Amino acid sequence: MKHHFLPFMAAAVFFAAGCQSKSQTGATGSDAKDSTAIAVAETTGTPEKDQHTQVDVSKINVADAKTILARKQVPILCYHQIRNWKPTDGKVGKDYIVEIQNFKDQVKMLADSGYHSILPDQLYAYLNTGAALPSKPIMFTFDDTDMDQFTIAAPTLKKYGYKAVYFIMTVSIGKKGKFVDYMSKEQIKQLSDEGNVIGSHTYDHKNFKKYQGKDWEEQLDKPTKKLEEITGKKMTEFAYPFGLWNAEGIPELKKRGFRMAFSLADKRDQNDPLFTVRRIIASGYWSPKTLHNSIVRSF
Repeated sequence: MKHHFLPFMAAAVFFAAGCQSKSQTGATGSDAKDSTAIAVAETTGTPEKDQHTQVDVSKINVADAKTILARKQVPILCYHQIRNWKPTDGKVGKDYIVEIQNFKDQVKMLADSGYHSILPDQLYAYLNTGAALPSKPIMFTFDDTDMDQFTIAAPTLKKYGYKAVYFIMTVSIGKKGKFVDYMSKEQIKQLSDEGNVIGSHTYDHKNFKKYQGKDWEEQLDKPTKKLEEITGKKMTEFAYPFGLWNAEGIPELKKRGFRMAFSLADKRDQNDPLFTVRRIIASGYWSPKTLHNSIVRSF
């Protein structure tokens, strides 16, 4: 395993090869127009109690692909860096950097619009059994372990009773990079303890489609073990680096106990939709209104 990857890792994830620009436009065709309505649970009490119902997923049987694909998709947002733009940030890079006030305005807009955040257990139960979700469900996800996700994003979400999924790239834990600093083990543990979900995002962001031989151990087994040691919880969610996946690799995820894997805007696999759950990148160029329109259009 080559360890010189980190210095340019943060920059690499901002380019089109990393997060395809087509993810901004949403899906087209049947995958964007599922007909089955999301089951809605009436909400009472505090937002946090309403949104993040504890779900016992151990007794859930996986539904057939046709059933899962027929359910209306839940909007899932993918964020990277939450910071103000710098003069050195390129045009493409800014797509993946949401400025601080814009992020706060986006989250406020979603709260004012009646959205309720959900977590993977709830999504898993809904997709497999049709279990009820809060009204206007949405999932927040964050990739790559960036420090600003802990210092800015998490407190902003907490203000509105929202929780999120943080997909951790383990090579960068506790590191200070040329372009961005990264979360420490203690901060990752704190996010988990506060009710957020920690998921795996490989060791160093290597393209999932190219894994062979030792890659499965280096990119899946070791990072999974490390994250489980940090959080004290089993890793059951995975996010593909660059949003790229192939059907041949899905059995490797299943063997390791992953329940769901998250891609970007591509259509879901017709045989394994739980392992190709769609997200859209929340662009740094989007106003809150544009974000809302993209959510409605994409899901």
